[in-house]
Amino acid sequence: MVQQVLINDDDYYVPDANQLTTEDDTPVDNFASEKQQRLLVGSLYSTLQQQTFLAAANVGIYHTDGQPAIVPDVFLSLDVQVPQNWWEKQNRCYMVWRFGKPPEVVLEIVSNKEGDELGKKLKIYEQMRASYYIVYDQNQQLGEKVLRVYELRGRRYFETSENWLEQVGLGVTLWEGKFEDRQDTWLRWCYQDGNVLSTGDERAEQERQRAEQERERAEQAEQRTQLLADRLRAMGVDPDTL
Repeated sequence: MVQQVLINDDDYYVPDANQLTTEDDTPVDNFASEKQQRLLVGSLYSTLQQQTFLAAANVGIYHTDGQPAIVPDVFLSLDVQVPQNWWEKQNRCYMVWRFGKPPEVVLEIVSNKEGDELGKKLKIYEQMRASYYIVYDQNQQLGEKVLRVYELRGRRYFETSENWLEQVGLGVTLWEGKFEDRQDTWLRWCYQDGNVLSTGDERAEQERQRAEQERERAEQAEQRTQLLADRLRAMGVDPDTL
C-alpha cells in the first residue's frame, strides 16, 4: 500500500508522490509505434494552440491508491496542463488525484498479443473512467478490426461504430499519406468534417503554398496593370495622368 500524507487540515489524504515510481527508464518500443505516437501528440499541439489540454505518449497514469501506474501509448486530457515545475516528483506523471480528473482519451497501439489491450487494460481504463478508449491494431493482431473505439456509458465501456468523440470535440480516422517521409496508413485526429489536424510541418507547407499563391496573384495583377498601361500608351494616352 502506498504511504499517504496529510495535505491539509480537513482529514483529506493523497498518496505520497515520493513513494511512487514516476519513471523506470526502460521504454521498449518499435519505430512504427513511436512515430505514430509522435504524430498523434504533435498534431494536437500544433493545431489546438488556443485550447488548454495535456497530451503525452508513454507517460504513466496513477489512478488508484495502491495500484501501479498504467502507461497508455497516448492520452489526452482537456482543461489541464503540466505544472510549471515539472521536475518535481509529484509533477512527473499523471496522478488523477492531483489533476482532479482522468484523461478523456486513452489510446493503445497494438504491437503484439501480449499487451492484453482488450482485457486487463480495458478494465483498468474503465475503472479509471476515461471517457474513451481507443485501440489501434494496424496489423490485426487481435482480430479483423483495425480500429476499436470504446465509450464510457455509466460505469462500463461499450464499443461504438462512431469515430467521433463527442465529449472531446475531435474524432479519429485512418489516413493514407506521408508523415516524416514515411508513406503509410496512419491514425490521426480529425474534425467532424473528416479533415485531419495538421502537423507542424504540414502547417508550414500550407503557409508556404499560401504565400506562393499570393505571390503569383500579385505578379498576375502587376502583369495586367502593365498590359493595360501599354495599351493606353498605344492609344496615345499617358496612364500616369489618369
